[in-house]
Amino acid sequence: MAGTSDIVMDGVRAADHDRYLSALYAPPGKRDALLALYAFNAEIASVRDRIHEPLPGEVRLQWWRDVIAAEGDAETGHPIADALRATVAASHLPKAAFDNMLEARIFDLYDDPMPSRTDLEGYCGETAAALIQLAAMVLDPAAAPSFAELAGRAGCAQAITGLLLLLPLHRRRRQCYVPADILAAAGTTAEEFVKDDGDPDAEQAVAAMIALAREHLGAFEEGAAALPASLRPAFLPLALTRAYLDKMERKVRFAPGTTVALSTLRRHWLLLRHAMRGWAPL
Repeated sequence: MAGTSDIVMDGVRAADHDRYLSALYAPPGKRDALLALYAFNAEIASVRDRIHEPLPGEVRLQWWRDVIAAEGDAETGHPIADALRATVAASHLPKAAFDNMLEARIFDLYDDPMPSRTDLEGYCGETAAALIQLAAMVLDPAAAPSFAELAGRAGCAQAITGLLLLLPLHRRRRQCYVPADILAAAGTTAEEFVKDDGDPDAEQAVAAMIALAREHLGAFEEGAAALPASLRPAFLPLALTRAYLDKMERKVRFAPGTTVALSTLRRHWLLLRHAMRGWAPL
């Protein structure tokens, strides 16, 4: 029977391959902790896909809150939960960050529109950016606080890019993460956007989202050269973000069923280059 660490690792490899690959560049003694964080993130990000009604989904998120808040070291019998609890305890991670992450994930369960760019950036901050900062705290707790703002920028760039990659899925289930103010500026609405009928206004909204991701990515890259090598694995998934955005812009439009992906070789090369060199100019 596979051990807990194998179950956690296999779960991340299947659900979030980019973060799985990035974790392999962490020091061996830190990998299990990073994989526990990434497995937890994959679990809560996929609640809607596994539990199709909002209220049972909220119950599941509350279960995670209770697990993380519980004192003591009693095992839950859930491999990812047990690995996460051990990571939180060993690395002295702030439980409030997980509570905020779970609160943000309630949005995923419903079809409510994203009100504004500010709300979108807040969502990204509580999810992807928080995950980067928690990973940084696992890797180097002394250095991590100095790069919290950079984690915020990185998380926004990564999360917005991820939402664009998931656009076909979101449109199929009539869910819209593009903020209402961006949609209005493009001349469309959430209802029209999810139809994906080739509307030029919807394409303009997608272009604005790509530009927003690039804005945060550029701000991250300006400061990324200062990242110490000890923290690089936490930020390493950002090595793929620019390549994803470049590929999106070469697509005429996003339609249901259309996917944007990087080849395995390309992903490995980008991760290796940034793991070795960081974000220093070539």
